[in-house]
Amino acid sequence: MFSYPTVRTSLAFLAIAVVGLAFADIAITAANPWRDLGNFFLGVITPNFFSSEGLLTALLRTVAFAFVGVALGSFFGFFLALVYRAWPVRIFCAFIRAIHELFWALIFLQFFGFHPLTGVLAIAIPYSGIFAKVYSEILDEADPEPGRLLPPGTGRIAAFLYARIPDCWAQMRTYTAYRLECGLRSSAILGFVGLPTLGFYLEASFSQGLYSDAGAMLILFYVLIATIPLWVRPKLLPVYVLGAPFFLGEGLPIVWGNVERFFTEDIIPSPLKDGEGLSGLMSWAGDLMVEQALPGIWNTVVLTQVALVATGILALLMFPLISKHFGGPVRRTSGHVFLVVARSTPEYILAYILLQLWGPSMLPAVIALALHNGAIIGHLIGRQTNGIRLRPDAVTGFGRYSWELVPRIYRSFLAFLFYRWEIIMRETAILGILGIYTLGFYVDSAIQNIQFDKAMVLILITAGLNIGIDALGRYIRSKLALQTMPTC
Repeated sequence: MFSYPTVRTSLAFLAIAVVGLAFADIAITAANPWRDLGNFFLGVITPNFFSSEGLLTALLRTVAFAFVGVALGSFFGFFLALVYRAWPVRIFCAFIRAIHELFWALIFLQFFGFHPLTGVLAIAIPYSGIFAKVYSEILDEADPEPGRLLPPGTGRIAAFLYARIPDCWAQMRTYTAYRLECGLRSSAILGFVGLPTLGFYLEASFSQGLYSDAGAMLILFYVLIATIPLWVRPKLLPVYVLGAPFFLGEGLPIVWGNVERFFTEDIIPSPLKDGEGLSGLMSWAGDLMVEQALPGIWNTVVLTQVALVATGILALLMFPLISKHFGGPVRRTSGHVFLVVARSTPEYILAYILLQLWGPSMLPAVIALALHNGAIIGHLIGRQTNGIRLRPDAVTGFGRYSWELVPRIYRSFLAFLFYRWEIIMRETAILGILGIYTLGFYVDSAIQNIQFDKAMVLILITAGLNIGIDALGRYIRSKLALQTMPTC
């Protein structure tokens, strides 16, 4: 139900977003944006599945990178979860998951090049931190009663394996399956930095105006995501995980001297390498903060807050699409398909498409973030409303929506929204690579100019900002007595 603190918090975030709109660049700068958008949709409904010989190879490698990255992430994340209560482990996991997969890929590209290890580590490292956090919460919430029923003298390891793990197994398996879907999205967008996954071919098709080719790639990706329950079976997982490394492709041999040089020279601030001392370092850091870090932080925060509120609005508008309390099965099926497509499309790919059609501004990023995250939250709370039983004489239409359902799911809605706040921040930062002036723009510019020292500082600032937003989101959920970790 509504309460004064939840209403006050909601209005405060709405006011912040409205103020943010005054500073946001949301103009459409393309000469014929609607014609371009029409051409794109025409390409989607007239896909060319035989345009590229490398398309199926790209899909296969997208799946291979996802399986290897998620498998490694879940493996190391599980062992990190066992010691997650130790504050150094929590800090380490928060740091590695705060850096987006594309940022990790940009780092590894500098010394591994276009080697499969770049893509695998770019997924595995942040996912290890994510798995550690979620697995630890699942283990902490396990029922302690089965452990008390074990024979006296049972060791801690045996008790863990025979009592704790069976109780948590279903939740851990479900979450890992969800992470595999996320891994497929992460793997696809790695192509935008040059790795041979789906994003590489999608970017090439758009740059040449081949919308039918791009439409075919998107449709194949949606089919891949939608059919996960059909081809990802528990008995086949060992086969997929063991076979995936053989389909990652080959890259140039790794020059380990480049790795050493990157950590011992490239990322060392230039004033220290040039012997300018502390004064030179302070001047260098000050210029970096004023010229790049502060503008990047400002634009990242503004875009995040606008996208967060837009996500909430769309989620509240979209959950009736799959709720049994509105319309019949045909409409709910159509709504389900729409939400699946919206939440399956990576924000980065959707923002890239809209930027090509509408021109560079924050508007494509806001729409991409709001559609993707709004569809996820709308799906979750829509499913939640299906468990609500209404009286036979309950009002219908808008009254049912506004008086019967929204008040009952609003607290869960806020829990989901604040939980995804940090995720929206991570995506906002990385969208700068597409030309929006968030922190990712300055990171990418520094890398392009071979200023790795500046790039690493900006990436660390991005991680710190994400950690701060994550902590603030947890604090707000705690103050409002919302679920710390939504599990619907």
